Amino acid sequence: MRDAVTSLIKNYDNTGRYLDRNALDTLKSYFASGTARVQAAAVINGNAAAIVKQAGLRLFEDIPELIRPGGNAYTTRRYAACLRDMDYYLRYATYALVAGSTDVLDERVLYGLRETYNSLGVPIAPTVIGVQIMKEIVKEQVAAAGVETGAFLDQPFDYITRELSETDV
Repeated sequence: MRDAVTSLIKNYDNTGRYLDRNALDTLKSYFASGTARVQAAAVINGNAAAIVKQAGLRLFEDIPELIRPGGNAYTTRRYAACLRDMDYYLRYATYALVAGSTDVLDERVLYGLRETYNSLGVPIAPTVIGVQIMKEIVKEQVAAAGVETGAFLDQPFDYITRELSETDV
């Protein structure tokens, strides 16, 4: 897993270049948002269970057929698995938020996930919706805590949904 700094330096090192103005601006932006990233992660950490629970309730309210007989979250075991997966996405989104890089999402979450879900018959569209709901809740809670919200807060959630999304979602 790499953070924004090590990723940037690695790219410049691989091409044998000195850090140029764009690289320095990227570093400056990353460090300028560092405190807000850590504060946002603290808010998420302190409220993770509530965020997942609230996101699950909203998701099942929006798509009730998921919890009806035959739905993918029908039965206690499947419902719990859905919430477990949402917690997993939230935790890794938090890592990516602090790192300022989506590398951890590729390495630990997204690689092979679509294929796994498809092979198990898990619908991807509700997963995408659930991640976006978590993003909304996180933004609300981070703002309510008086922490700066910016594009850096959206980035990991949007990356997950973009990578998982089906064309018709």
